[in-house]
Formats: sequence, C-alpha cells, structure tokens
Amino acid sequence: MLPLKQSDEFFACISDLIGTPEVLSMDSVPQHVEDISCLFHSIFVAYLSFRMCRFFHLDFTAAARGGLLHDLFLYDWRVKGSHSGLHGFTHPQAALRNASQLCELSDMEKDIIAKHMWPLTLRSYPRYRESLVVSTADKICAVAEFFHLYHAMHMESRLSRAVHLFRPGSELREG
Repeated sequence: MLPLKQSDEFFACISDLIGTPEVLSMDSVPQHVEDISCLFHSIFVAYLSFRMCRFFHLDFTAAARGGLLHDLFLYDWRVKGSHSGLHGFTHPQAALRNASQLCELSDMEKDIIAKHMWPLTLRSYPRYRESLVVSTADKICAVAEFFHLYHAMHMESRLSRAVHLFRPGSELREG
C-alpha cells in the first residue's frame, strides 16, 4: 500500500483530472505491454514523478499532473492508421493538444507533456527539472512494465485507488 500521507497528497494533485472521461478512456488503450493500460501506466508515472519531485523539493504537483497527462494521446498506437507519423515522436504533441482541451495547463505542465520523450526527441530538451524527472520516471515505468516488474510490485492494486475513488458513479468517490 502507498504511504497514507503521501497517497492523500498525490491524489489531491490529480483529483480534478483522474475522473474525467478523457483520462478514464486511457484505460481502454494498451500501453507498452498489452496487459497494462495507458491509464495505469500514466498513474504509475505520475506517482513515481510525484515521489521523486517531493524528495528533491521540486514542484511535485506539476509533476503528478503532467505525469498523468503525458500520454493522453487516446489511440492505440499499434493500430495502423490510428495516427500520423512515428508514435514515439508525435504522441507528445497529441497528448498536449488533448490535455490543453481538458484543462488549463501551467507552462511547466505543458513542458512536461511535450518533452517527456527526451532524449528520443533530441530537439525538444526539457526546460524544467520536473520535466526531466517525469521523462526519467516514464522510462523507469516502461522498463518495469516490459519486464513484468509492475505486476511483481503489485502496482496495479496499489494505484487502482486513483481510478476507483474518482470514477464517476463510484460510491467511494471523493470531492
């Protein structure tokens, strides 16, 4: 289980986003491996980014929010014709467009979303330390998912509170 105080702080950072239809729709999009959805990957990235930024006394709220929205591209990148260009290079801009329509983003949150694929996108160097943290957390989470460490660490059950508490119609919904 997540430490209660940090868990509550984390959920407070993303509470206005996690229950939106757009964010919840990421649950139907597979991510790096088929048994982990884009939603759970994004919550994993958001939580790890939150913890790292909190540890380094950085803006953990922007990191959690940007981490949650960093892959809000809303298509299955494995399906031919679902998007234009090479997914690794183009999905940050698609995610930024979708996130900008969902809510008002700070400059830092925009940078986090747009630059999270660095260093693959060499010309898009992160402007903020928080952007580097989220980019790093994204790579750590992808490796954990690919090597099935995500399941071994029981991350889905640990992070599922975010989805279940804020899913519309849930009796446990806060706010």
